[in-house]
Amino acid sequence: MKKTILIGLLGLSSLLTFGQTGDYYLYVGTYTRKTSEGIYVYRFNSKTGDFAPVGIAKGSNPSFLSISANQRFLYTVGGGGDTARAFAIDKASHQLTLLNAQPTGGKGGTHLEVDKTGKWLIIGNYSSGNLSILPVEADGSLGKLKEVIQHEGKSVDPERQTKPYVHSINIAPNNRDVFVPDLGTDKIMTYTLDAKTGQLTPGNPPFTTETPGSGPRHFTYHPNGKFAYVIHEMGGTITGFTYKNGALTPFQTIKTLPDDYTGRKWCADIHISPDGKFLYGSNRAHESLAIYSINSKTGQLTLVGYQNVLGKTPRNFAIDPTGNFVLVANQDSDNITIFKRDAATGKLTPTGKEMAVSMPVCLKFIP
Repeated sequence: MKKTILIGLLGLSSLLTFGQTGDYYLYVGTYTRKTSEGIYVYRFNSKTGDFAPVGIAKGSNPSFLSISANQRFLYTVGGGGDTARAFAIDKASHQLTLLNAQPTGGKGGTHLEVDKTGKWLIIGNYSSGNLSILPVEADGSLGKLKEVIQHEGKSVDPERQTKPYVHSINIAPNNRDVFVPDLGTDKIMTYTLDAKTGQLTPGNPPFTTETPGSGPRHFTYHPNGKFAYVIHEMGGTITGFTYKNGALTPFQTIKTLPDDYTGRKWCADIHISPDGKFLYGSNRAHESLAIYSINSKTGQLTLVGYQNVLGKTPRNFAIDPTGNFVLVANQDSDNITIFKRDAATGKLTPTGKEMAVSMPVCLKFIP
């Protein structure tokens, strides 16, 4: 039975005035280890940076989120990281209706993405070091597990790289190439997706080897389709690649931290501005976003500077679809900080506005 679980709908007009132009909805995935109750929904104005709470979809640890291309459905992994859940998004109220849940066949589900056709959900399972593929039914609900693909191998760190640790799923704009950074093996695994059957087969080449001990984590494509970038959790670096015919060819590796920094290297997330001119990467422990300009012809990164995130442990962040604001999910300080972005320089300025959310993990915008 379908169950609407979004609660606490608030009268937006009593809080802030929103116009139709520039308004988006922000979905916030969380860990529910402290006071969070599930997925938080906000209305966000991309002209002013104002926001208003809409409601909460209750559930256990709905961490990373993925929204279908038609923006009708939202998917998450939750509980102990071994269950995927499907929600319908009401286009008028933005209430979330739980459609169903399915076991993933893996452990520690940490990242997921639904393909462009909306027919397949791919989940990266960190703890078990494998991928899960689940079919999506016509009504947006999840079918039973189709396949589990197990990674093999290890790398040089005796504590953190004794086995595979799948960290993110990245389906290319062509909906065919799928790149999967594995922190435990120091490889970016490559797959080819058959969108008709949901079959994942090894790409050509089947993987790209990263610097031993670097720990590749999150990955992003440049809007021009020519470049891709990966951030290394353990190495404190970002590597840029040319991307062509399903293959990655590295052209640069650059630090994410100042030369005089001696603390822990603990990178997390990576995103490119909608105009393709700037790249941002988050440093946990240093509590910053590193900012780089991007050479449009070569893809080369040049450091612009660092922005303190005004919180602790920036596990995830998002650039709003207009490129005007950057929102940072600070997991361990229980806040989402809002920064104004200078489109000309890429630099960020604190707005003084923040959302109080316990253990935010993932931020997703839709109109």
